[in-house]
Amino acid sequence: MKAKSTSLRGSQRGNEQAGTAKKKSKRLPYAERRAQILEKATELFAEYGLTAQTRALAAECGISQRLLYRFFPTKEDLLKEVYDTRIIGPFQAVWFAELSDRSRPMSERLNKFYKDYLDTVLGRRWLRLFLYSSLAEADMAPNYISSIITKLTETIVQETAHEKGIALNMDPEAIHEIGWTIHGSISHYAIRRHIYHASQVVSQDMVVATHVSVFLNGFDAMVSQLDS
Repeated sequence: MKAKSTSLRGSQRGNEQAGTAKKKSKRLPYAERRAQILEKATELFAEYGLTAQTRALAAECGISQRLLYRFFPTKEDLLKEVYDTRIIGPFQAVWFAELSDRSRPMSERLNKFYKDYLDTVLGRRWLRLFLYSSLAEADMAPNYISSIITKLTETIVQETAHEKGIALNMDPEAIHEIGWTIHGSISHYAIRRHIYHASQVVSQDMVVATHVSVFLNGFDAMVSQLDS
């Protein structure tokens, strides 16, 4: 995935962008202006990658770079806020509780979670941000995996094993690999749908149901293969 060139973007807009930055911007309350900058930054990084310049961001907001730095003193501060609010922010903690609700069958829990996850998290902008951060070798993707996905895969595998009456005698890394078989397949489906513009014919609910069924039906074999 190649980031669009911000220099190309600047040449296309030419003096129009410079003129925008010079215009007197409407005075906004601090919180409102900060929210505007964050929203524009998210759009800019999702479209052009993390190398997009703050100069272009300031122009998009109709403010000077100097004013921009009053809200985010460095680009690293801005990227951290984008990660906190736009990458990790959409994930709902209640999903862990719902996946651990043993009053409902695992198939139902997984179907509901991944439908919600696709609708809430794995949209076009989120995916582009995540992929660009991976290509830039930034901390966003590794931090998200370590703070969210590691716990998620453990929960899915442990709850599935409990329902099937299977004891897990394996390293945590093996548990994560089993969990990735379903999480990776759902994530790649979202990439195909929103980035490649493929996989548009079969309904999302049917795709999720298929991957859940494959995961549950193959679970015993995976555990047997990786069980120490």
